[in-house]
Amino acid sequence: MAFAGTTQKCMACDKTVYLVDKLTADNRVYHKACFRCHHCKGTLKLGNYNSFEGVLYCRPHFDQLFKRTGSLEKSFEDLVDFFKFNFQLSSIGTPKIAKPEKPVDGE
Repeated sequence: MAFAGTTQKCMACDKTVYLVDKLTADNRVYHKACFRCHHCKGTLKLGNYNSFEGVLYCRPHFDQLFKRTGSLEKSFEDLVDFFKFNFQLSSIGTPKIAKPEKPVDGE
């Protein structure tokens, strides 16, 4: 009798995952080699990864990309846009605030 394999597909590469190479994280199936950080492409293990909206990250990059903002609402692309916008503003210069005039005596 031949081994029939599985019908489970890897979330990263969409190829069939066989039992000897199967890794399950966040109720999703991956090949061990496909279980990588989205940012640095480093190989992850079940004990050293984080995920946000189904995207996998190593702990250092998760901390760098999300915890620094104080919110998990911002993605890395949002941070890039934020820095680009602020860089453009800083090159324009800061607006000058006029000092209020002193009241004239006798008014």
